[in-house]
Amino acid sequence: MKLHEAATAPNCRRVRIFLAEKGIDVPVVPVDLGQAENRQEPFRQKNPMGRVPVLELDDGTFIAESVAICRYFEQFQPEPVLMGGSDPEEAARIEMWQRRMELEIALPIMQVFRNTHPYFADRIDQYPDYGEGQRSHATKRLEWLDKELADREFVAGDAYTIADITAQIGIDFGRVTKFKVTEETPNLLRWHQAVSARPSAKA
Repeated sequence: MKLHEAATAPNCRRVRIFLAEKGIDVPVVPVDLGQAENRQEPFRQKNPMGRVPVLELDDGTFIAESVAICRYFEQFQPEPVLMGGSDPEEAARIEMWQRRMELEIALPIMQVFRNTHPYFADRIDQYPDYGEGQRSHATKRLEWLDKELADREFVAGDAYTIADITAQIGIDFGRVTKFKVTEETPNLLRWHQAVSARPSAKA
């Protein structure tokens, strides 16, 4: 088993944090995004979408998409529970918040980068107005998340889960495009300091 990934990609970091929380060590195969290795044919045989991370199993099976990879390891090693375990209500609640963090926090922040940063200027068609619109959307959603965190320790409840990981990797990646958690959102700041202090945050 090995993980094809890139150190700078936020979705790769999501898997690394997840694995660190589980205490699972998987050999890593670096993918050079700067040289567009992920867009070349050898890599596309592993993932036709040309995205990292990709988990390669011992039998030659390839699993792409970071949450799918996390799901594999949740089944592989259930403890600590990060995706809800066997409790239907807990699993549904965590998935609900995971999706909210994905769609309302991480994705808009990533779209700001994709559509406004020079890194992508000669790689994709950029839409700067859309990127700035996503900046406004993400800012409002961070204010919303601050209010949600007023009455609980973590995003999905009293326990740390994949929803926290998704929010964290999105917010941290936002530093590239000048997103920053400040005292203006005190509950979010408290939460961010707590998750950033976990050993897994260094993954």
